[in-house]
Amino acid sequence: MRTLEEVQATLEIAKLKEEDLLSTVHCLSFGDNVSSADYCLMELDDTLCKHIEAGESLVIRGDKDERAVLCSSDKTYDLKIADTSNLLLFVPGCRTPDQLTDNQDSSHVAHAQIWGFCSSYWELRKQRPKLKKLKKLLMENPYEGPPLVGQEENTEDRYTMEDLLERIQASEEELKTHLEKIHACQIDGHWRVLDFDYEMKLLGHMTQLVDSESWSFNKVPLHTSLEELAPLEPREMIEHCLNCYGKRYTESGEVFYALHEDKVCRGLALLLLQNAVKFNLKEFQYVWQQSVPEGMSTRLDQLQGVALVDRTSRPETISLLRVEDLPEDTVERFNHLFSLREKWTEDDITPYIQDLCGEKQTTGALLTKYARSSMQNGIKVFNSRRPVAT
Repeated sequence: MRTLEEVQATLEIAKLKEEDLLSTVHCLSFGDNVSSADYCLMELDDTLCKHIEAGESLVIRGDKDERAVLCSSDKTYDLKIADTSNLLLFVPGCRTPDQLTDNQDSSHVAHAQIWGFCSSYWELRKQRPKLKKLKKLLMENPYEGPPLVGQEENTEDRYTMEDLLERIQASEEELKTHLEKIHACQIDGHWRVLDFDYEMKLLGHMTQLVDSESWSFNKVPLHTSLEELAPLEPREMIEHCLNCYGKRYTESGEVFYALHEDKVCRGLALLLLQNAVKFNLKEFQYVWQQSVPEGMSTRLDQLQGVALVDRTSRPETISLLRVEDLPEDTVERFNHLFSLREKWTEDDITPYIQDLCGEKQTTGALLTKYARSSMQNGIKVFNSRRPVAT
């Protein structure tokens, strides 16, 4: 431990005036068995600092074969090691100048012990949650409806919210939002995604009931719907279908749903496209319009991100291409898209890359970075910057 006299002698050698410095002098010393492996340091922004100070927690998620991410309650961050040329000391007993109440007239020495040191720290960068794995897990055992009499239900490969949080690299809020997006629901405490055919069966029951009762699609009564369809399907599933394809509201104490035209038309289009490699566009548009409930209108813009139109083929065709089936990695996504089609218009490719945009990033910026533009018949098109295997 240094004495005040030793400190003053050091100041004199360094040609520093004692009156120019604070009167409190910190004397640092290493504790016993201090190692650089004892602690990891992490740099937090103001938002995460307030999150911790409020008593909330941060969780590191990722399987052994995945790059670790850090999650708060509503955001996901990439973890990256940043090296520094300065040695970082972990000194809990040390106080910064603004924390000192320096009202002493004479200099004095305050001793503080170093608990650990690092030459690197964890740097955080906000990133998109990695949700592709979620649908894959839930599709291991999709819900196909209540078991038949004498049939046992498969209870394997079912996941609670806690199970999913252990496996999926996303915050709880991001996870819940995506579960809603893929029409998952909770059955007996486990999150399940509906088998597509079963989901379409539920939607068919619902739209047929609306037609038979001559209801407005903007005013479908919940209680009556449940009473009418209860002999066919569980009440919970009927209400879940209404939540997926409509908006709930209350009028005069009674619960109603306004069916969403775009969602209903989109679901029925997927039903038509799922078993066809390519569909003649004109024939598809005719069959599609005939399949939707009377009073609803089909439009190709309802299929952004789930179907791709080929205007260059003769006749023009449409095929299933869902953005959820594409790679999550940006480079892999662009490589896959350019392997499917050499040149894309901006309108065609935008639905398939807009989910890749980070904060304050546009699809235009992504195209500038990962694609090359050119003019073709007066239309701007984009192709890969490098050769792509097809």
